Amino acid sequence: MKHRALGAVLFGVGVLLLALAAGLVFVVTPALAKLPYDLDSSTSVAEASNAKFLQINDGSIKINDGDLRSTVLVTQLPKETANLTGDLDGKAVVWRVGQTVERVDNKQLVSAYGAQLALDRVSGAALEWNGQWLDDTGQQDKGIKFAGQIYKFPFHTEKKDYRIFDRDLRRVRDAKFAGTENIKGIETYRFEQVITDEPLNLDSGRLTPLLATFAPGATDGKVVYSNQRTVWVDPVTGSFIKVREVQKKVLTPNVGAPTTLLDADFAYNEATITASADRAKDSRDSLRLLSVYVPVGLAVLGLVLLIGGVLVGRGAAAAAVGEARHRADVPTRVEEPVRGADAATDEQFEVDRQGGPLSDEIPPASTNWRAEEEPAVPAQRPATEDGAGKR
Repeated sequence: MKHRALGAVLFGVGVLLLALAAGLVFVVTPALAKLPYDLDSSTSVAEASNAKFLQINDGSIKINDGDLRSTVLVTQLPKETANLTGDLDGKAVVWRVGQTVERVDNKQLVSAYGAQLALDRVSGAALEWNGQWLDDTGQQDKGIKFAGQIYKFPFHTEKKDYRIFDRDLRRVRDAKFAGTENIKGIETYRFEQVITDEPLNLDSGRLTPLLATFAPGATDGKVVYSNQRTVWVDPVTGSFIKVREVQKKVLTPNVGAPTTLLDADFAYNEATITASADRAKDSRDSLRLLSVYVPVGLAVLGLVLLIGGVLVGRGAAAAAVGEARHRADVPTRVEEPVRGADAATDEQFEVDRQGGPLSDEIPPASTNWRAEEEPAVPAQRPATEDGAGKR
């Protein structure tokens, strides 16, 4: 009975462990493969050496040369995220992003922008939201339509083409999968986006001062933009491990020679690459632990216990059947008379029967049983004459 109970317990625990393993794979892991609501702020730094760039200070417009440093700060906004409604509720998080580009030598600001947008927690793509805005001119453009990948790729990124949003164009462009590359121990997916001589949509307030400075005789013109953007992505988390952008902006007036406003090759510095890889490894380890190692361990242990429970239960059942058969084959024991005290009693009984009646026996009609020494019954007296013949 105890073995049967033990087998049932082992079987039950085994089933429970298998259920837990399945729950981790199909419930817990998908829940973890999302942008969290408590994401810590992160900073990425890209540097461009020997760059040519436009710099405007106190109304003075110049083309300068030097090293540039771009710093991007990403901060999650819990309050705005909690206020999301409709299809965005529970599906998106709100990020605020700020970028500054400054000279390395004197820390002078060259350009800056700020943005606020909602990102899908799984795909990392921008979602349409009425609270989004972009400010790269000193005024918030609330009519901006963010879309595609901007600061992150999907969890479990695939070897296929994606669309990356370009802030200067304010539109998405295809980013083609270009292969894999090992960076800091992570096999990253490399995506390349090529933008060639596309005109920027600049208002007259920004274009007119440029024409007046670099093409005084021109009455019209445009700024064409090129960018060869390469992004190395951790395919498990979708995080950027390394980014490189070779940017070029050229003022093309209707009269006069073109002027290069920007020619810079920006790439993440070593510290940013290392920090990005470390964060990705930590996230990968957590996901792998809960999606692979723990479920496999629970499944193996569950199977062992389940099989053990079946074997123990079968062994107990077989033992019970064997015991029953053994009992059926053994004859029932009948108590035999014991020679000894009982035998002596029987012999004494025979002796007593020969010597006289037992107290509970009815004496026979014959009186021969009396002992010879017993005195004879006295003879009756003769009847008197008075009583003669009277009975």
